[in-house]
Amino acid sequence: MIMNSRFLNNLGMGNVDFGIVIFVMAVLLLISIIVLIVTTVKLCKLRKRFEKFSQGRNAKSLEEEIGTMFEQNKAIKDQTDKNKRDIKFIYKVLESTFQKIGLIRYDAFSQMGGKFSFSLALLNEKNDGFIITSVHANEGCYTYSKEITKGECDTTLGPEEQQALDKAMGKG
Repeated sequence: MIMNSRFLNNLGMGNVDFGIVIFVMAVLLLISIIVLIVTTVKLCKLRKRFEKFSQGRNAKSLEEEIGTMFEQNKAIKDQTDKNKRDIKFIYKVLESTFQKIGLIRYDAFSQMGGKFSFSLALLNEKNDGFIITSVHANEGCYTYSKEITKGECDTTLGPEEQQALDKAMGKG
C-alpha cells in the first residue's frame, strides 16, 4: 500500500510503501528496547556496587573516611620522603667508615712458638684506610702503620701486610 499525503510529498517521500515505514519503525523500536535493557542492567550493577561500597554509612561519614585516608596517605608519603633522606645520609656516612677488614696472624720469628704478630687492614668503601702491623719478638713488640689510598700503599708491603690488604679488598 503506497501512501500519498501532502506531508510525505513535501519531504520527498510521496511514493513510499507504508509497510516499509512500519518495518523501519519496528526495527528502530527493537534497537531502542535492547539499548534500554543493556543500560538498565549496567545501572543495576552500578547501584549494587555503590550500595556495597557505602553500606552502613551516610554520605557525611563516607566523606570523612575518604578525608582520613587522604591524610594517612600524606603521612605515609611524608614518612617515605624522610626515610629516603635518612638513607641518603646513612650512605654518605658509610662511605667513610671502615667496611672492609683483613686480619692475618702469623709467627714473625719461628722461635716464638705462637702467632703473636699480626697485620690488620681497615678500608672504607673506596679502599682508603691503613694497615697496622704488630711484630712480637723476644725483645718486645713493635707496632707500625701504613696508609692505603685506593687500595695502594706508597711503601713496600710485607707478605703478611699484602695478604691482609688482599683479604680486606676481597681478593682471596
